[in-house]
Order: sequence, then structure tokens, then C-alpha cells
Amino acid sequence: MNNEIINRVANSGIINIDLEDYAPKEKIVEVDIKEFLFEGLILREKRFRELLKNNDWSKYTKKTIALFCSTNSIIPMWAYMLVASCLEKNKLPFFYGNKEAVFNMLFLKNIEKIDSDKFKEKKIIIKGCGNLKIHEQLYVAITKKLQPIVKTLMFGEACSAVPIFKKKQPLA
Repeated sequence: MNNEIINRVANSGIINIDLEDYAPKEKIVEVDIKEFLFEGLILREKRFRELLKNNDWSKYTKKTIALFCSTNSIIPMWAYMLVASCLEKNKLPFFYGNKEAVFNMLFLKNIEKIDSDKFKEKKIIIKGCGNLKIHEQLYVAITKKLQPIVKTLMFGEACSAVPIFKKKQPLA
């Protein structure tokens, strides 16, 4: 009797994908328009423009900015455009939304850039747990990206994978 331990998972040809590998690496910081409002609530144009002009934008160097407003104030569209203009003038990368929304948007862009050809006709497991909370939209995106080209798509771990999709074999 052979006592050799055989790793059937390693020999199965299954490829594990950890979505955390595609998480954005850049530091994301929030710029809250509330900070430029009078008492955090009211937009006074002259004061707003002055605060933007005198703001130290260099503190955001080497960071990605999430631009949003955390109050329920009525903010005219030109105010967002004015802040965006300051960010652009200072060559700072920015997106609209809070930190979580921008993180998910960048994460989604990374998933869309995946070279799916290397997964063609392969058995794939999308890892189900890890250190990051991964939004549902990202699992939906990886499914949409891979299903048209993979042989099998599963979720979880090799020992307890949940089947998601299996390509039907053509009749001979």
C-alpha cells in the first residue's frame, strides 16, 4: 500500500483567483466639499472660491482623491466643477464619490483589465473569503468577464466550491 499523499486539487488543473490581487494599490483620500462651506452647510461663492484658491493641494500628492459632499446641503453643479478644476490644475487623480465608491470603481477597472485569454477553457475558482470586504458588484463583474471563456466557474475554496457555471460539452 502506497502511503504517498496526493494533492488532487493541485493536479486538477483548477486555477484559483483571489480578487484581492486586483484591489487598487493607490492611497485614496476624501475631499469633502463640506470643508469649503460656511459652517459646513452653506455655499457662499466668494468664500468658497477663496478657500479653494488658498487650499494646500500639495498634501494630496501621490494620492487618489474621492470627491464628494457629506452634508445634505444643496450644492450647485458648478461647485463640483470648480473643485475638479483645482484638482486637475494640480494634476491630481480624482473621481466623484466617497472613498468606498472610488475604491470599488478602481477595483472594477482592474477587473476589466484582466487578460481573460489565459483563463480560456480552464476551471476557475473565485476565492470567497479574505482580508478585504469585496463588494458584490466585483463578484458580478468577474463572473461577467470570465463566464464566456471558461470551462467551469466556481466560488469558494477547492474543498467546498460552489458551482456557478459549467460549459456544456458538444454532442459527438
